Amino acid sequence: MNITENKTVILQHLNTIHNFLSKTYWCEGIPKELIQKAIENSLSFAIIKDEQLVGFARVITDKATFAYLADVFVVDSHRGQGLSVKLMDYIQAHSDLQGLRRFMLATRDAHGLYEKYNFTPVVDAKPFMQINVPDIYMKAG
Repeated sequence: MNITENKTVILQHLNTIHNFLSKTYWCEGIPKELIQKAIENSLSFAIIKDEQLVGFARVITDKATFAYLADVFVVDSHRGQGLSVKLMDYIQAHSDLQGLRRFMLATRDAHGLYEKYNFTPVVDAKPFMQINVPDIYMKAG
């Protein structure tokens, strides 16, 4: 098992990434082309085991002040083996993600994992604003 940031290697597994992400609550129906563009424009990380992608995450960042963790997953057949912890350890240690003022994410169900890495709920969400189109990929098809 190894973790890679090599985008050429990661994109060789685009079908696996797309098949997983297009069925998630956060980007159901997302086109494969958008996932490819997102990978190409983010810090992307993949867990490769026996030449198969078994985990993935990407970080959208300016590498100076802000980062947003997105699209984190471990495929079902490899869950419960500590791979999400190894992936998060790798991401947290990444040289481009040190000294950031803010590192954010959104999750419905993995709070316990991210709390281990000092992520906390936004106490005062009032300053934050968003444009949110949750079913954008479903409308496009």
